[in-house]
Amino acid sequence: MITLYHHPLCPHSRFVRLLLGEYGITPELIEEKTYERRREFLILDPAGQTPVLVEQGGIVVPGAGPIAEYFDETRGLALGRHRLLPEDPASRVEVRRLCDWFHQKFFHEVTNWLVTEKVYKRYMPRERGGGAPEMELVRAARTNIRTHMRYIGYLAGGRKWLAGEQLSHADLAAAAQLSCVDFLGDVPWEENETAKLWYARVKSRPAFRSLLADRLPGLSPTAVYADLDF
Repeated sequence: MITLYHHPLCPHSRFVRLLLGEYGITPELIEEKTYERRREFLILDPAGQTPVLVEQGGIVVPGAGPIAEYFDETRGLALGRHRLLPEDPASRVEVRRLCDWFHQKFFHEVTNWLVTEKVYKRYMPRERGGGAPEMELVRAARTNIRTHMRYIGYLAGGRKWLAGEQLSHADLAAAAQLSCVDFLGDVPWEENETAKLWYARVKSRPAFRSLLADRLPGLSPTAVYADLDF
């Protein structure tokens, strides 16, 4: 059994869950509240951040990027032509570039602000930073996402998938970020039909089903979150 330490609205954790779903793997999920700084979790990863994956043999793999590379190295060939990281170097560069875009740029400009202000602070004790959201940060994220939606639409309009002709880590990285924002109702789907159609294709994949079932205590997703025909 593979164990994944995650948070339901951590986009990097969601990326790994999508990745495992594409490999047909159902992990044991352990929800981790990173702000609690649990000793047992910090032993696994001193950085204290989700996701952290523990392989069957006890190998600990922290972080979305290392986990994706680990699975490509250990199981990628088994996917054949559906491999999520292309074989040729130029295509790999493009996939990795876009993964970095969504894991870093999109996250820091959009998802991190929305999830932190609207979700994490809701459950965190005040002495650890909990409390009311800073609406200036929320508004900034809602403005920033429009640029990212245009970029996703641009990529999806010229390619079958975001990085090329095959579904790749790049699509999963982008969809993971968007799924968190969609849960909170902050994706302006009406502004880019091409981006919306691309996301609908990813959202309809079997690997996405567990994400669509996510719920948090006292916090429900928007009505279109689990709707495949949104």
